[in-house]
Amino acid sequence: MKSFKLATLLALSFSINSAFAAGGGAIVADPGAMEGKHFDKKGKYPSTYTIKLQEMARKSLPFEDTTDYDEAKKGFIAAPSYKQIKAEAGNVAWDMGSYDFLLQGKTFDSIHPSLQRQAVLNMAYGLYEVLPGKIYQVRGFDLANISFVKTNTGWIVFDPLTAKETAKAALDFINEKLGKRPVVAVVYSHSHGDHFGGVRGVVEEADVKAGKVQIIAPVGFMEAAVAENVYAGNAMTRRMFFQYGVLLPRSPFGHVDQSIGKNTAAGNLGLIEPTKYITNAFESMTIDGVKMEFQNTPGTEAPAEMNTYFPEMKALWAAENITGTIHNIYTLRGALVRDALAWSKNINNALYRYGPDVDVMFASHSWPRFGNARIQDIMRTQRDTYAYLNNEVLHHANQGVTINEIQNVYKLPDSLKNKWAAHSYHGSEEHNSRAVINRYIGYWDGNPTTLTPLSPKDSAPLYVEMMGGSAKIIAKGKQLYSQGKYLQGTEIVNKLVYAEPNNTAAKDLLADLFEQIGYQKESPSVRNSFLGAAYELRHGMPAGTPPKASGPDLIRGMPTELWLNSLAISMDSRKVAGKKSVINLETPDNGEKFVVELSNSALTNIKGQQAAKADLSITLNRADLNLVMGGTKTFDQLIQEGKAKFVGNRQVFDDLRSSLTSFTPTFELMPGTKPKSTPAPHGNLDPLVVRDSAELGE
Repeated sequence: MKSFKLATLLALSFSINSAFAAGGGAIVADPGAMEGKHFDKKGKYPSTYTIKLQEMARKSLPFEDTTDYDEAKKGFIAAPSYKQIKAEAGNVAWDMGSYDFLLQGKTFDSIHPSLQRQAVLNMAYGLYEVLPGKIYQVRGFDLANISFVKTNTGWIVFDPLTAKETAKAALDFINEKLGKRPVVAVVYSHSHGDHFGGVRGVVEEADVKAGKVQIIAPVGFMEAAVAENVYAGNAMTRRMFFQYGVLLPRSPFGHVDQSIGKNTAAGNLGLIEPTKYITNAFESMTIDGVKMEFQNTPGTEAPAEMNTYFPEMKALWAAENITGTIHNIYTLRGALVRDALAWSKNINNALYRYGPDVDVMFASHSWPRFGNARIQDIMRTQRDTYAYLNNEVLHHANQGVTINEIQNVYKLPDSLKNKWAAHSYHGSEEHNSRAVINRYIGYWDGNPTTLTPLSPKDSAPLYVEMMGGSAKIIAKGKQLYSQGKYLQGTEIVNKLVYAEPNNTAAKDLLADLFEQIGYQKESPSVRNSFLGAAYELRHGMPAGTPPKASGPDLIRGMPTELWLNSLAISMDSRKVAGKKSVINLETPDNGEKFVVELSNSALTNIKGQQAAKADLSITLNRADLNLVMGGTKTFDQLIQEGKAKFVGNRQVFDDLRSSLTSFTPTFELMPGTKPKSTPAPHGNLDPLVVRDSAELGE
């Protein structure tokens, strides 16, 4: 994460110290990383309290268990001579070398020891043999792994990464090392962009349409792939700057890992619609001599997801359901809360169905696991961790523990804490436990004070006044910092920053507190969020507006209804107060009809209907509407070309269009961080253009 066309989304004009070379997207290499130098002049090194906590973690965690290292290295064939992959646009799409500081064998006190271990494990780079002569993976070319299953005549590709460029490089590399073979099928394990976006790097759409290549996906894939990130996409984009640390230099003091891989490639994201959907709970297929059974696992890591079992190979592809981390139940950049209990049950179904026979388990992230006993132990560990999370949180909730307390109450039992597969890197115990309560009983803690709270900017001045003003708060905050009481420090200094957003001393102190907390966190999502906030408090939020972030593949796959719904969200209700209108929309090439009605400051639509007395009727083919949604044509241009027809009162369309807002991820997450001048918009900001139409979703 990841989201949507991350390649272009992340091609922002970052206001980062010019000492760093941003090769493209979020690739911000730090020249001082190898020497252990802090990239930020305002940055602080780990305090004695942070160092002590890291030392305690090194003594208490099972570092003597090196099985994961052994499995991560097993089957290595070769690594490419290069560490950078260029995008078609000329920028650097991928740079594995920017993380080489992790391979020095140094211990970094600015990184939680468990996270440093995970970050090193994720440094695997090159071609690996998973099952001799049959299953291979190219790892370290993107956030995800790309897997190749050898058939009678070619390859079945599982999860072709995020970007066309990295997927093509992976295919070229395996063909170079093992002999060129055609791709006969592609399997999308689930509906997140890092598992389908590079499909055009491994197959040609013409071959798919001609039946030469099958594309297989779980039922509901297209809807989920296109729809998950549309309605709140702009907010998710902005929040991703924290979870994914996209402005942080790659450094022991910045970005070190993304839990399930190093980061996300900044190239071209595409989508070719599947030719076969797996609709049953279990469904078998044979492709070019390879027998497979697909297990649908909806509502786990993605709304549409599936595992794959190879009975003749005794191999289980665990998609993103069983990887080297306990995943997000709630992902911090924003997404619907997932179901930990359903996740556990789907792992249990796989355990009982495939567990007795399986000899190798590989997945779309992390490293394979080998041997039946080892695999069953991993499956049980993750099954039990998700089940325990769900059950233990609800046990406490039923005794009155609230969403604002559970993160300080919920703890893993020692039997799980001592297993690496139970550790929460992509998720965290803190935010996942709160997510379970939010899923079942919502965000309210039952105290009427918090039911309709003041906004922080309104409540903060009262706190500052009662605490005796900014000088006393800063003095106490510094004292708490010196005592290693960083969370307590944030509690009071955060109030001051909201009350006085231009108080540089307060923002710098809050950044110092955030930085130490970030260093101490095992989860990179949480680490990045604290360190990203610290950077913005010190230097302001990144400048620039993203260019168009959606490609033609995703636009073609977007239902017209979804686009209309997104327009309703972008409408500024204040601009249409008291206005009423009815528009008929018809797209003859796909037979769709809609009524779009504006009334009571709400824009609604209904499919399959036409109003008898519409103010305006709009007719154009959906193929031409795609051009409007993609920003390459306007309605007026299509009218002039005879490809669109407006009949009736054109003014109602113009009124509606003028009320639409072009969202850009330029709002503050922390007070006092917005630049004084807003840069000129980059790219087409037509509010009718689709920007956020698929997600990384991790």
